Amino acid sequence: MRASYLHFLLLVFGLLSCNATKLGFSFDLHDSKVRCIEEERQALLQFKQHLVDRSHWLSSWDSGEDCCKWEGIKCGNKTGHVVTLHLRSDWWYVEPATKHLEGEISSSLLGLQYLTYLDLSYNNFSEKPFPNFVGSLTKLQHLNLSYTFIAGTIPQQLGNLLGLISLDLSMNFDLTEAHHLDWLIHLPSLMHLDLSGVNLMQVVNWPNKVMMLPSLIHLSLIDCSLSTSTPQLRSINANSSSKLLFLDLSYNYDLMEAQNLDWLIYLPSLTHLDLSGVNLSQVLNWPNKVMMLPSLIHLSLSSCNLSTTTPQLLSINANSSSQLLFLDLSYNYDLMESQNLNWLIYLPSLTHLDLSGVNLNQVFNWPNKIMMLPSLIHLSLRDCSLSTTTPQLLSNSNSSSQLLFLDLSGKNYLTCFVFQWLFNSTTSLVDLDLSYTSGLQCSIPDGFGSLNSLQTLNLARNQLVGGIPKSFWHLCALESLTLSYNNLSGNLYEFMSNVSGCLVDSLQKFQISNNRFTGSLPESIGNLSNLQTLNVSENSLTGVITEAHFSNLIKLKELYLGFNSLILRFSYDWVPPFQLDVIYLSSCRLGSAFPKWLQSQKNYNRLDISNAGISDIIPAWFWDFPPMLFYLNMYNNQLHGNLPDFSSSRLSDFAIIDLSANRFDGSIPPFPSNVSSLDLSNNRFSGPVSFLCKLNTPTLLDSLNLSNNTLSGELPNCWTYIRDLVVLNLANNNFYGKIPDSIGSLVSIQLLHLSNNGFVGNIPMSLQNCSELITIDLGANNLNGMVPPWIGNSLPNLVILNLRSNQLYRRLPLNICLLSHIQILDLSLNKIEGTIPECIYNLTAMSRTMDTNSSAIYVYIMGRGSYIEYASLVWKGREFVFKNSLGLVKMIDLSNNKLHGEIPEGITNLTELVALNLSRNNLSGLITPRIGLLRNLQSLDLSRNQLYGEIPISISNLLDLSANNLLGKIPTGTQIQSRDASAFLGNPKLCGSPLPNECLEDLHPNYINTRGHKKENDDDDGFITKGFYVAATLGFIVGFWGVCCISVLNIRYIMKGLISNARMILA
Repeated sequence: MRASYLHFLLLVFGLLSCNATKLGFSFDLHDSKVRCIEEERQALLQFKQHLVDRSHWLSSWDSGEDCCKWEGIKCGNKTGHVVTLHLRSDWWYVEPATKHLEGEISSSLLGLQYLTYLDLSYNNFSEKPFPNFVGSLTKLQHLNLSYTFIAGTIPQQLGNLLGLISLDLSMNFDLTEAHHLDWLIHLPSLMHLDLSGVNLMQVVNWPNKVMMLPSLIHLSLIDCSLSTSTPQLRSINANSSSKLLFLDLSYNYDLMEAQNLDWLIYLPSLTHLDLSGVNLSQVLNWPNKVMMLPSLIHLSLSSCNLSTTTPQLLSINANSSSQLLFLDLSYNYDLMESQNLNWLIYLPSLTHLDLSGVNLNQVFNWPNKIMMLPSLIHLSLRDCSLSTTTPQLLSNSNSSSQLLFLDLSGKNYLTCFVFQWLFNSTTSLVDLDLSYTSGLQCSIPDGFGSLNSLQTLNLARNQLVGGIPKSFWHLCALESLTLSYNNLSGNLYEFMSNVSGCLVDSLQKFQISNNRFTGSLPESIGNLSNLQTLNVSENSLTGVITEAHFSNLIKLKELYLGFNSLILRFSYDWVPPFQLDVIYLSSCRLGSAFPKWLQSQKNYNRLDISNAGISDIIPAWFWDFPPMLFYLNMYNNQLHGNLPDFSSSRLSDFAIIDLSANRFDGSIPPFPSNVSSLDLSNNRFSGPVSFLCKLNTPTLLDSLNLSNNTLSGELPNCWTYIRDLVVLNLANNNFYGKIPDSIGSLVSIQLLHLSNNGFVGNIPMSLQNCSELITIDLGANNLNGMVPPWIGNSLPNLVILNLRSNQLYRRLPLNICLLSHIQILDLSLNKIEGTIPECIYNLTAMSRTMDTNSSAIYVYIMGRGSYIEYASLVWKGREFVFKNSLGLVKMIDLSNNKLHGEIPEGITNLTELVALNLSRNNLSGLITPRIGLLRNLQSLDLSRNQLYGEIPISISNLLDLSANNLLGKIPTGTQIQSRDASAFLGNPKLCGSPLPNECLEDLHPNYINTRGHKKENDDDDGFITKGFYVAATLGFIVGFWGVCCISVLNIRYIMKGLISNARMILA
């Protein structure tokens, strides 16, 4: 019976093969007699001429071959016409890319009029306009130009493609739609439409345009700048495309849903709905609206501003969509779950649940609620505020035993009981992430050896102690082990010297950086034959690394050995058995010669050999960089010689180059325009910086540091080509002339350092365009004019203003008081006149309490993270460089000017000042007693002024009050008694310790000093009191006048007698 059946099948197959043409079937087998059309072959060759094929992907495109056999080409079996051009790059999943094209899309493709399938996705046609001619390829059914970086507007000619089934223009962020999508009405067959990333901001009534397509099944409009100005989704109605299965409107952050999602009822076939990033804060009872979709399988509402004002999820009930497989409510930070997750029992089919960022700290016994889901495979509870106040993680034999992915990382405060719960709850885990949690302060338990299916384990950034359990060697499926950033310790050699078990064959990533491991790296590391990533950086490892360590690591891609005390000792002609993508050897000892083994590495994209003790000229072969290089760091070696012309080097976009702190000399050569950060500081470069003007096109440069060289000449006037610059540091060189006005075109600049040069003229007014400035450092130049009044109005973010040691004059502008973020104001060593503005108390950043957790000043540079600012400041008479503590410094230095008048009392409102220097001016008046309010003051210099009066008792810290007209006694009982006498010299009427001249009250014990206090003397008799002196004085007065009165009376009596006698004689 079976034999007869087989014979029948063979007979049918034979008949079909013989009569395939008659029956209309095509098996897509090339007919040896059918060759490609000559005109089409020429069109393809012309198309190739406009491409840059660094990977030699199209090497088969030879004029002598049949083009139907070329890479990416398919022809019709009967006609030989090219029907498919499929050149999808692999750069997005293969590194480095083996199939990748650049250049432009040539209109020669118009010669392929029978083309039905065109896919050029993921190639780089950067900033080239949309190929409008595509609209003339009228037989196209599939068009994919996604991720090609084309720009401009979408042509209306796409409406000519009447048979188009699939259109994907996604992730071309410079592409815009200017015709309101009117051309879509001509595409009735369109089933798949993806315009994600295309700017649709100007499109009016987009829902009607896309939802009326009769065949549409898949619609993706991710990140299209749809906003509240766009008509709301209420236009979706019963006439809309009821066939729609897939709808993704995610990450249109300005799109606010105000129609309560009522339009969803008109999409009954919907299986996939993603509104992540859409503002749903005004939607009432959203669970009922979305969960009642009868076919819904996938629901993502991540980052939708769902909050506690939204009805709770208990409205999900038995009538809800029970077939839901995927639910993502993550990062709705204001959504607090207070229903104990009881609604989960109505979702028995759920396989993927993500509640990351949702506050679950009030959920009682969350493990039982979640782990009882019978089908759950993927669970993510990252940043859910799970804490030890949650009931203990008790074992439960009924828990979901098929959970494969578990993420409890981030802001969760779990204790080490979580380990025991895991070991008792599931043995099927494949991926476990407990990184970045607080509370894991124990050793790693041996119980991990029971998780036989585990492939990825991440315990990074905790406070784990002890060593690495040897039970890990028996995890036969483990591919990735990450234990970085903990307090793990022990001898790494002891752990790895007896490498055995099946982990030897499975482990691909071994990451234990930033711990306290000691000892040497054993040669047995080479037994991990599948190892791709080895990261042991930033430990306390010692010893010598030889080529024997790497002899079997043929798959190694990433090598991190930096910041250990390791010595790399390889033979001169050693050729590694691997091709590395990442080489991180900072602070390892590589020897004085430049490492020749690097010549064999052709694929690395990151190379860090900084602080490696290399003292050599860089060989010529090194400058032929791998095409994907985006990070090169050779900082702090003794490399010397000239640099070659970099302009034609193959570097990745946004490349970072750091060659600082070496001994390179000569002129600075041209660099590629796609470099984003260039640091050549602390070398011996000389001559002008004319290389900046040789670019002639806008660059990607956002950070340029050429400080501490011997560069000279005038600054070029071509800063308009570097508009994205955020950091510019040309300090400590020999530049001269005026600062060019074009520097004002740096509208993104935040840190500007031009100090210690020879610049002259005024501070350019064009700098007022640079409103993002945080630091202006123009100190130690020969600039003149006045402090620009526009600084206060135009630079609201200014934190550091250093104009010290110039020739600035006239009065300080009152607008300087508008700098509410200023923390460092240094205008010293100028010729500024007038008074200190009374409004100085408005510098409110100097009165705000310091945040000791952010002691540095950071500048964020997109795509590269943070840059730490530094400043060279005069502190207590000496110059220091502040960096990691710069954010804590709040100081004013107006010394060495011609200021006069009194010190404004408002300056005492700046209570967070740590340094105040007003010395060497002509200031007069009293030192206000309120000076003591500056409680954080560590340095005060008021010397060489005309201040008078007494030193306030409230002063507790100072550096210098010398050369004034102060008088009286230096206050006692304060820290100023410990100062050197030189801090008070030049005040003739000042006395007391630490000065050698004693005060009068010290010399005469009974002297009552000017403060009204009697100087006590231990030898005085007890009865000599104040009353004694008063009585004695009164007694003296009464006695004196008593004698005088008696004498007067006696004289009158005598005169009267004499007159009487005379009269008698005369008579």
